[in-house]
Amino acid sequence: MITEPVTLATDYALAAVCLWAGARLYMKSEHQRSRAFWGAACLALGFSALLGGTYHGFQQSIPNFAASWLWKFTVLLIGLASFCMLAGSATATTAGPLRKGIFVFAIAKLVAYEGWMLRHDQFVWAIVDTASTMAVVLALHAVRHRVPGSHWILAGVAASAAAALAQSSGLDLHEHFNHNDLYHIVQIAAIALFYRGAATILDWSSPTAATT
Repeated sequence: MITEPVTLATDYALAAVCLWAGARLYMKSEHQRSRAFWGAACLALGFSALLGGTYHGFQQSIPNFAASWLWKFTVLLIGLASFCMLAGSATATTAGPLRKGIFVFAIAKLVAYEGWMLRHDQFVWAIVDTASTMAVVLALHAVRHRVPGSHWILAGVAASAAAALAQSSGLDLHEHFNHNDLYHIVQIAAIALFYRGAATILDWSSPTAATT
């Protein structure tokens, strides 16, 4: 029995877009660590959406412990994706002590989030963690707005914010299309924008980036 068919379908659609984008970014990374980090972020989000869709669709058809772990890995992977996004943008826009400081912050935030989510299940914490990452990504690319891909990534941040607002609002547009479904659709648009930007960013230490 499929309990939430539309949520399953939209989650799987998001997973397909994320996994495609992640694979493409890895193929086009060309030794640019910033692209590789963004590729890893898309892959992590893709697997998270795949697990989340399975949880929403089949939670009443599988054992409780299996459903619990499906959801647990769903939210843990979101934290990993958040870390990789921040690492990718930091690599594309900063160097030296500032980059090291951002990486230390990102690692500490990842450890804190993963530890917290091992004991909690509410999706709101995933949104809070992602929002903190998006705030830093926004600041980095706003300052380095001339860096290749920055405008697309900034647009992706805006779309992600809209997706988070849709999810947290609890707004159901139809009895068969709830706030989670809306979140997935808007997030697909955000991933497309992130992919467009991440496909062209360069590591700040590279000669091309340093003169941009």
